[in-house]
Amino acid sequence: MIILDTSISKLNKVAASQAKKLKNLGIRTVRDLLYYYPFRYDDFSQVSKISELKPGTKASIQGRVDLISNKRSLRKRIIITEALISDDTGSFKALWFNQPFLTNSIRIGDFISLAGKVDTDFYGIQMKSPSWEKIYHKLENQDITEKDIVHTRELVPIYHLTYNLTQKQIRFVISSVIKAIEQINDWLPEEVRNKYNLIGLQSALIKVHFPDNKNEIEKARRRLKFDELFLIQLQSQVSKLQIQSYKGISIEFHQKPIKQFIKSLPFELTKAQKKAIWEIILDLKKQKPMNRLLEGDVGAGKTIVAVIASYNVILQGYQTILMAPTEILARQHFENISKMLSNFGVKIGLLTKSQRIVSLTPFRKDNKSKKEMLNLIKNGELDFIIGTHALIQKNAKFKNLGLAIVDEQHRFGVEQRKELRSKSYNFIKGNNSKDTEAKKIMPHFLSMSATPIPRSLALVAYGDLDLSILDELPKGRKLIKTFIVPEDKRLDTYNYVREQVKKGKQAFIICPLIEPSDKLGVKSVKEEYKKLKKNFFPDLEIGLLHGKLKIQEKEEIMQKFLANKIKILISTSVVEVGIDAPNANIMIIEGADRFGLAQLHQFRGRLSRGAEQSYCFLFSDSLNASSLERLSALIKSNNGFELAEQDLKFRGPGQIYGTLQAGFSELNIADLSDHLLIKQAKEALEDLSKQDPTFKSWPELYKIIKVKAEQTHLE
Repeated sequence: MIILDTSISKLNKVAASQAKKLKNLGIRTVRDLLYYYPFRYDDFSQVSKISELKPGTKASIQGRVDLISNKRSLRKRIIITEALISDDTGSFKALWFNQPFLTNSIRIGDFISLAGKVDTDFYGIQMKSPSWEKIYHKLENQDITEKDIVHTRELVPIYHLTYNLTQKQIRFVISSVIKAIEQINDWLPEEVRNKYNLIGLQSALIKVHFPDNKNEIEKARRRLKFDELFLIQLQSQVSKLQIQSYKGISIEFHQKPIKQFIKSLPFELTKAQKKAIWEIILDLKKQKPMNRLLEGDVGAGKTIVAVIASYNVILQGYQTILMAPTEILARQHFENISKMLSNFGVKIGLLTKSQRIVSLTPFRKDNKSKKEMLNLIKNGELDFIIGTHALIQKNAKFKNLGLAIVDEQHRFGVEQRKELRSKSYNFIKGNNSKDTEAKKIMPHFLSMSATPIPRSLALVAYGDLDLSILDELPKGRKLIKTFIVPEDKRLDTYNYVREQVKKGKQAFIICPLIEPSDKLGVKSVKEEYKKLKKNFFPDLEIGLLHGKLKIQEKEEIMQKFLANKIKILISTSVVEVGIDAPNANIMIIEGADRFGLAQLHQFRGRLSRGAEQSYCFLFSDSLNASSLERLSALIKSNNGFELAEQDLKFRGPGQIYGTLQAGFSELNIADLSDHLLIKQAKEALEDLSKQDPTFKSWPELYKIIKVKAEQTHLE
């Protein structure tokens, strides 16, 4: 008997090699297979006559095999299987490549069903590599019923594949285990299903794979989307309840020194920053651990908010850590924060894989060995520790951690953030192992994100976090002027870059790829670097930056750029986050149509860090009207939240928030633009919570909650 936890490799009809391919898709058990949804459907509900076939269209055909044979193509060294298929209205040719075994499966006299794209050549209508199924063979005298035809009739599911795995194979495997769905209990309470008109879970799983009509697809997908969005919010609620079960460290508001620090800043805080700081100060005073997200538009000043919160914690004798996703960003934070706090007696350290530096007094930086740095942290000799993943290594221990900050938090996995929290309270627990209350002490937690997410979506994406939003730019910061540049104006743009460089300014040039790609026809940093260096800027110092460079090489290039030794930096998207170059006032983005508006907004956010007017020039190879309309939105708006809303309409959240959604392993069919379903799932969860906060009234749902609690357990 096939059960839900049966390994794919143990299914009789699945070869070991095929099981390995399925594992590459994250499919290890029968349960995984049933929850592996198709992303679209081919509609072959109308069976066509051969005389009705039109080139360029998709069609489903049924006919008799009159001829079938293999021949070798000498030019490409491949084996071509050709079959002549006919019905009472005509005939056409079907071609398969490198599948010579088909002549053993398909024989003259077979009646088969085929589906695929119709093509044409010098000899007439044909289909290349169509899906096929046998209907009847005159020698075997064996009929195949319509229910057994799953690859070429009605609505055919299309799945994401991996190398050497076909749609036919994955559909066959799913159809062979579909009865195991009967073992799945519907955990969503009946009252919720009735209120929101949702079909049963078993029915939804069957119909999402093998629907009879489009209405069934819609109902199945709606139910499965609702489940995912409900469970995401349930996970957030479980996480929030777990965090609230811990004691926090009550941090008083050290008003006088904080005001002195703010007065020392060379700029005035915005109203949005002041509001966010006050929200954080109030959270810090509570005896419950803060769990807050600080979300701000590009250049809105998240870092200074985090620094003020950190200084307030340090004033009470506790340590603060700030974890960044890259060494470049961590080093930049270290340099900037060291300058800000240099006159306030704060001891700051940088801990990354390749760098260990301590800033003790103004302009004094000491390089330390790994052992020395870890001892300084452990002994509490450093107040503010900035770093990368090195902060969560096994040997990194903190004496009295009061605040943990994660920058660009969506770039860290759930497990990494959980590890950071465990580092914190585990050490505090160790201070007094006999004190049972001490075991539940947890430091405050602040996440920061510059990825603009509309509030309604952020509340779902980060449902376990309280939200502070910086939607206001600092005073005096000039808006970046953005232009779509036609190809015939390219040389003029380069000449303008040269003029600005002569005036002492610098420029970014962003390309979508590292290596050239003939298939995509998109410019790469390497070829662009060679072309510009040779043909346009042979006398200027040009830098090349991309993700394949070693950390030390990236750091060296960025330091040269920040020191104005490199005048033009040609880069991939590695500069999207956290690179502050006050002297750079020009950016050229090649293949701009390849990026989302949110990402383009992030790119140009590297500009306008100084007082000068900045310019962003967009080059696009696409003449598509919708692409140009989308890019035009970037010209009209400098508000990241507005642009995120626009991008939702143009591209869908899967492309915009790909990294963000990757954090939700449950998000396989729903997406962040299902606004109504998000709202309904939230309402349903709140209603159930009011009826029974323990959820024990619904045994199947309670089982899921217990699993979620184990997954998010902080110890």
